[in-house]
Amino acid sequence: MHDIRVIRANPAAFDAALSRRGLPPIAAEVLRLDEQRVEAVRITQAAQTTRNELSRQIGAAMKAGDSATAERLKAEVKAALDAAAAATPDVHEAARDALLATLPNLLDGQVPDGVDETDNVVQHVQGSQPNRDFTPRQHFELGEALGMDFATAAKLAGARFTVLRGPLARLERALGQWMLDLHVEQHGYTECAVPLLVNDDSMYGTGQLPKFKEDLFGTTDGRWLIPTAEVPLTNFVRGEILAEASLPLRLTALSPCFRSEAGSAGRDTRGMLRQHQFAKVELVSITHPEASAAEHERMTACAEQVLTRLGLVWRRVLLCAGDTGFGAARTYDLEVWLPGQQAWREISSCSNCRDFQARRMEARFRPAEAKALEVPHTLNGSGVAVGRALIAVLETHQQEDGSVILPEVLRPYMGGIEVLRPAA
Repeated sequence: MHDIRVIRANPAAFDAALSRRGLPPIAAEVLRLDEQRVEAVRITQAAQTTRNELSRQIGAAMKAGDSATAERLKAEVKAALDAAAAATPDVHEAARDALLATLPNLLDGQVPDGVDETDNVVQHVQGSQPNRDFTPRQHFELGEALGMDFATAAKLAGARFTVLRGPLARLERALGQWMLDLHVEQHGYTECAVPLLVNDDSMYGTGQLPKFKEDLFGTTDGRWLIPTAEVPLTNFVRGEILAEASLPLRLTALSPCFRSEAGSAGRDTRGMLRQHQFAKVELVSITHPEASAAEHERMTACAEQVLTRLGLVWRRVLLCAGDTGFGAARTYDLEVWLPGQQAWREISSCSNCRDFQARRMEARFRPAEAKALEVPHTLNGSGVAVGRALIAVLETHQQEDGSVILPEVLRPYMGGIEVLRPAA
């Protein structure tokens, strides 16, 4: 949600900022609705003042026995109150805020211009693609011999689901547990177990509603399956007044995530790259506004550590204006090289949302040396997507015979197993 005071102060600058996302001018319409609200408030307040003033005059007229004057004044009071009732400032405010709720966050000045992912800027590459004397296979070609079962998943639930058996099921669990331990024990995040179903207010607070309703799975009782643990974790502070000393608040959770993939028809239909249900370790930070830029770098570095320790080849990409998500002011994507696909694929996305989500959630903090409340900044990142990490481990560490050498950091979580071997 945007601060209306910012739009009032410089509507042209607001329109110019949104134009970077390809949006037409909208500030005039926002201000028109805001002016209707202001006028409605003025009418309501004036009616209250009129009632207070005339009530005294009515009392005096009745005391003097001047019923005609009293009735005339009562009619004026009724007219003022009828005008106030018709003004409905709350309706105008709701209309203004409904429009604001559809507008994306303003971009950081360092976000490059561009239309789509082809205009993103690669900032760093870690590792190099190994030379192999065999043609690497894709994860689903390797996985079927290791316990990746798409046929059973399709029978149970349909397309875009996967059943993992035996060592691959254990590998998925190992990846999630290891990532959690890394972020809690070495990166200072607090582990949380969160609801997988949330209400409208939670989805609105982080920006999934109203714009992205089609991407969500809803229940018949008005709840939503979470698309990421970002939603419940960030909403911990919804409606709260935090102490400045409690910032930064760093939270992490491993959870299933559910996405309808409404806009992805025909994309990545083979394998488990794009699923309706997948596991992800989420990172969320609630910070002081002055610290959010540094927190963004810190959070991204935490996600990068996961990829480095798994022995993966990865790169950091700064998203361009056209590829930056609705709620983000600035986003880094971490992409991993998949030898089987011979392609870079996103495995983590770390975003600084600044005060955009906090305003929607009405989250605030009280500075230690000031009386006025301020709005914190929120950040979120994948630390990382477990299924895609599994894919990357399989494709990166595969051997010619179809076996997969496990990264050393995972072996304690795999009961000491060092190599996954295809079933005989």
